[in-house]
Amino acid sequence: ACYRPGETVSFTADALPAGAKIRYRTLNKVISEQAVAGSSWTWTAPATDFTGYLADVYRTKEDGTEVILGTIAVDVSSDWTRFPRYGFVATFDASKTESKIQEEMAFLNRCHINGVQFQDWHNKHHWPLGGTREHLDAVYKDIANRDIYTQSVKDYIRIQHSFGMKAMFYNLCFGALDDAAGDGVKEEWYIFKGTGHTDKDAHTLPDSWKSNIYLLDPGNAEWQAYIAQRNDDVYANLDFDGYQIDQLGNRGDRYDYKGNKVNLPKTYVSFIEAMKGKHPDKRLVMNAVSSYGASQIAGTGKVDFLYNEVWGDEADFTDLYTILKANHQYGNQALKTVFAAYMNYEKGSGEFNMPGILLTDAVMFALGGSHLELGGDHMLCSEYFPNTRLQMSDALKTAVVRYYDFMTAYQNLLRDGGEEEKVTLVCTDASKNLNMNTWPPQKSAITSFARRVNGKQVVHLLNFLSANSLSWRDLNGTMPEPRLVTKVPLKLNVAGKVSKVWVATPDAHAGASQELAFEQKDGTITFTLPSLKYWSMIVME
Repeated sequence: ACYRPGETVSFTADALPAGAKIRYRTLNKVISEQAVAGSSWTWTAPATDFTGYLADVYRTKEDGTEVILGTIAVDVSSDWTRFPRYGFVATFDASKTESKIQEEMAFLNRCHINGVQFQDWHNKHHWPLGGTREHLDAVYKDIANRDIYTQSVKDYIRIQHSFGMKAMFYNLCFGALDDAAGDGVKEEWYIFKGTGHTDKDAHTLPDSWKSNIYLLDPGNAEWQAYIAQRNDDVYANLDFDGYQIDQLGNRGDRYDYKGNKVNLPKTYVSFIEAMKGKHPDKRLVMNAVSSYGASQIAGTGKVDFLYNEVWGDEADFTDLYTILKANHQYGNQALKTVFAAYMNYEKGSGEFNMPGILLTDAVMFALGGSHLELGGDHMLCSEYFPNTRLQMSDALKTAVVRYYDFMTAYQNLLRDGGEEEKVTLVCTDASKNLNMNTWPPQKSAITSFARRVNGKQVVHLLNFLSANSLSWRDLNGTMPEPRLVTKVPLKLNVAGKVSKVWVATPDAHAGASQELAFEQKDGTITFTLPSLKYWSMIVME
């Protein structure tokens, strides 16, 4: 999933024709190139840390044109949280044999997923381990009364580690089940709807489940010490790399046992600090549900990236931009953002709608975010992570691999800083009938979003020509496939001399960059864009 500088990268490929060559590029620059013989070979990762590469296998035809035969990205980063690509697992029953887990994680690895969130893995929110520190249960029930096999949890962690992925366990910062008193959880730790400590705040769940979830005060020092010790039991038995902390958004006015009003976002700060204090070597991430508590969470300086679960109150593509911009500030320009964004949420069954998924990923990735969506055995369609009501088509699986290759290969342009710029692009061929605008997006238009990154001008073109909505959610799976446009003559104003123009897209040419012929005069530059399906990235050096 990611390599340390200087590590050996091993490649395998199917059915390479004679005369095939492989080259390694960072952005558009070729680092090295070699002939390929046989179906496997190695490459030494360069010494520069936190860099994305694209390896492409190609051959040259008799007329001198190149044919790309295959591509794959390589992330050379010593710390996964610099460019987090987050996935999940949520089922740990008898069907999860070692070979099944290996197959699932191989797919996540092909998408360069470098961190995995374990959802619905635990026994009880206040007692996550199945069994005790000294005596683990081989099988226990989760909150929904599903079977959880301890061996499956262990196998997932071990196999993820073999792929260079990190494993993060999920839990609320303030959850307890109805039997918590018997496990040592005190009445004085809860939060209540009124001042008389009689009506505990609760998240209600179906009757067939173990219990409702009752909420505690995350700022209560005794509760913090209690749950930190339960986490210690977890870490002593399961080789997790950190804790994915959850909350439930704005609860309205809530009170502690003594009748004092509880400021939840403020309590998140002391909770995060207590967890880091107990396990300084473990990673922490905390969910900001509908951005609730986002600035406080980021301000701790103790979380490794920012995680926003987005809902109907942040349903538009423009909301994603607003969140990324705010997070950039909250995290001192240092923390990346992962969106937990559930696609096709109201579609009852069948397959995910590929145009909706790809347009949302295109926007998230172009703006500098990433998307928690890929599980070992299914894609995410609901906040209940084990829900498998929608399937990925083979075409979507193929496309998703390309998109994750693209996000990884070009991470230094997409997710590594830079200053936003306004640029105006004009299509110089009126017969193409193309409406072009700068961000924010408009229906029936091609929207551009531009950044200056390390002296390069990067312009993302996002295709809303056929969009029936400007919401990322594609609730019912009705987003139409965008109209493909090809050979688009473009003109834009640029400052300074341009030495090179190139384009890359996850939708064509297997994500490999193509250099473009261009003309520059009187402060403008003209060139022809080969194609735009969902998203094309133009880079001027």
